[in-house]
Amino acid sequence: MTDAPQQSRAYLVGGGIASLAAAAFLIRDGGFPGENIHILEELPLAGGSMDGRSEPDGYVSRGGRMLEDEAYTCLWNLLETIPTLTDETMSVREEIREFSAKWPTNAEARLIGKGAEILDASDYGLDTRDRLELTRLLVLPEAVIGARRIEDFFSPHFFETNFWAMWRTTFAFQNWHGAIELKRYFLRFMQEFPRMHTLAGVRRTRLNQYDSIIRPLQTWLKERGVRFEHGVRVTDVDFTTEEDGSRRVRRLHLDRAGQPGAYDLGDGDYAFLTLGSMTADAAYGSDDTAPELIRDKRDGGWRLWETIAAKAGDFGRPAAFYGNVDEAKWESFTLTMRSPLLLHRIEELSGNLPGTGALMTFKDSNWLMSIVVPHAPHFDGQPEDVYTLWGYGLFVDNEGDFVGKTMAEATGREILTELLNHLGLWDIEEQVAATTTVIPVMMPYITSQFAPRTVHDRPLVIPHGAANFAFLGQFTEIPEDVVFTVEYSVRGAMHAVYGLLALDDHDKFGPVPGDGSPE
Repeated sequence: MTDAPQQSRAYLVGGGIASLAAAAFLIRDGGFPGENIHILEELPLAGGSMDGRSEPDGYVSRGGRMLEDEAYTCLWNLLETIPTLTDETMSVREEIREFSAKWPTNAEARLIGKGAEILDASDYGLDTRDRLELTRLLVLPEAVIGARRIEDFFSPHFFETNFWAMWRTTFAFQNWHGAIELKRYFLRFMQEFPRMHTLAGVRRTRLNQYDSIIRPLQTWLKERGVRFEHGVRVTDVDFTTEEDGSRRVRRLHLDRAGQPGAYDLGDGDYAFLTLGSMTADAAYGSDDTAPELIRDKRDGGWRLWETIAAKAGDFGRPAAFYGNVDEAKWESFTLTMRSPLLLHRIEELSGNLPGTGALMTFKDSNWLMSIVVPHAPHFDGQPEDVYTLWGYGLFVDNEGDFVGKTMAEATGREILTELLNHLGLWDIEEQVAATTTVIPVMMPYITSQFAPRTVHDRPLVIPHGAANFAFLGQFTEIPEDVVFTVEYSVRGAMHAVYGLLALDDHDKFGPVPGDGSPE
């Protein structure tokens, strides 16, 4: 290493896991002083989509992540570095390993049918034709698959199987999503095929991922002097093309509480730009209100990428991902329970203690509802007599089986009614409702990464000729990798830092995007 990083500055746009990981790699592996790193975030909290917090009426998480040993190489590498907030001698990676060993996942009720019948999820239901169609998808090159959808490659029987019910709800696939993304998932998570019915490969954090991953990582960065600038929106980026054909970021245009500003970048400075947001325009409901479905890109989560994409043909096409809300949306909900009654009944039905059952899917639900009961406490500071449950529905425009409304129209209380009836627990509805708060969240772009796309719709992490900038997040292209995972964001951050800084071991976790063709 030279002394160059001591003089260089790095500006990271966005405060999600990708930017936080990039900042950590800059310090740990690139020799950057922390005080030379600026993280620019519009929201008051870091973490991006990896949230988890207490609201006045209860706890809420927009999503939940099931981590996995074999596929999450870069995430584990990062978290080996970061100590927990409760024990500085233990890394976050060690805490996850220890917690998962103490509370191993072995779902006894992965699929639930009508009348709260626990189905035999070990019977995947795949016939010879299903297997042939699956094999054909696996062997086809991505260039041949193109922008075709999953439903273009399988017959109707495949979509009725237990295998598809489990796979799609574990990873949130819709039949109309891009077939390329499904192929990548099959290849990356093939080790999960024989344990899909138990989800025994799942690894869990001790608390929700915000408290267990984001907060320790942010603390580690702050202790090293990283500058977190909240209330800052980056509105534009100035690029130049040098005589040698290289491209550089020269200026970041900012908005600070309505006041314009800018950061100018010198020859030794770097910019890492997060593109898009899968939780853009997320809207919250309550026990008495349904969450709004926002279609007009109100919070500006796509605006920077739109502005950048207009400057170069290889900076991606954001409209390919935000252009069809109805094919990208779904809704999640968090229950805050001030009585253990519902949890006890779920334990009796499922045979699983909280934290050991992973995902329970109601296969015949018109909403295709799934729930997870985490080990308590799931939030920092959660009282001993308070419990939580998280769930989501894939088919939010279908009328419920019991409430006579679509999920999108349902209040939190009506979602609770639907859930209790699927569990066969209508007899305790009034008792449970009296001690439970439900916060639903509508997310119009949550699976937009899976949209059918062409090879040019996502930009490379390091575009060709980029000398001092890289793109981060779920809407970059990492060849053969799987979006909608924490690993994707962290791997992209590692590629960005190792590639731009020309670190000697930059190929430790695979080729750096930008070194070759995306195909």
